[in-house]
Amino acid sequence: MAVQPFPPIEPTESGLLDVGDGQQIYWEVSGNPAGKPALVVHGGPGSGGKRGARRMFDPAAYRIVLFDQRGCGESRPHAGDPAVGLADNTTEHLIADMERLREHLGIDKWLLFGGSWGSTLTLAYAERHPGRVSEIVISGVTTTRPEETQWLYHGVGRLIPGPWEAFRDAVPAQERDGNLVAAYNRLLNSPDAPTREKAALDWCAWEDAVIAHEVLGHPGAYSDRPDADLMAFVRICAHYFAHDAWLEDGQLLRDAHRLAGIPAVLIHGRLDLGSPLNTAWELSKAWPDAELQVVDDSGHTGSPAMRDAVLTAIARFAPTER
Repeated sequence: MAVQPFPPIEPTESGLLDVGDGQQIYWEVSGNPAGKPALVVHGGPGSGGKRGARRMFDPAAYRIVLFDQRGCGESRPHAGDPAVGLADNTTEHLIADMERLREHLGIDKWLLFGGSWGSTLTLAYAERHPGRVSEIVISGVTTTRPEETQWLYHGVGRLIPGPWEAFRDAVPAQERDGNLVAAYNRLLNSPDAPTREKAALDWCAWEDAVIAHEVLGHPGAYSDRPDADLMAFVRICAHYFAHDAWLEDGQLLRDAHRLAGIPAVLIHGRLDLGSPLNTAWELSKAWPDAELQVVDDSGHTGSPAMRDAVLTAIARFAPTER
């Protein structure tokens, strides 16, 4: 029998936390104020503003914390504004923001739940601060290695050549045989507004093509957002991926030993074209405390079976006494 998400709830606390560099990150808390702390780490990077993850947690058991990473959602300044620079928006900044938020809320340890880019940031934070993490639940496992980015924006084009050629041909001719992510990163920061807007739409058209087969998930998910949020999402994505997320190649897999003793469930869709299963497989081998669950009917944007797996995993770690 399918496991149902919990009823919608509203936050009991929220605010903007000054994290320095002129940045304020939006945070909110819902559920049981005395419950087990859990942090939702959203994807993208730059996909802030979504609040549905509240419903994945039993509000009687968990103190549910959501936050919007720098530049997106309700955090300020918003990267949808081309005048907002991204120099102070890196993986190191986000790890520090998470720690500052934990301290601000008076939390000793928290469960981390993230998906896609959120899994990369979750792993980076947990390897830096393993003593602050009680458990981890990840869906759509990524570590943002160069080979993963190369696959998503170049290699998978072998399976959908028409959309990939459109994605490639939207950059200047002299850059089409090079690093397309770097080329888009330059276009997205052009002083010319139509150039920026076209690059953002072309980027999302490619992302949507990669998930178009995911009929049980959310085909069209990347383009389906307001203009300012779409621009922020694409600018931040290209910024991070053009710099390999400021992580050494293979760093998160190499340092997975730092996660020893942290129970985890890794949930990954077998039909995920953009983030193939091999990364989740390699992580499960490097992290004995992590259980890998493969969802046969799911791609990157999920399915009812993946939702059920996430709900079940989070419920497994709920406190037995309340």
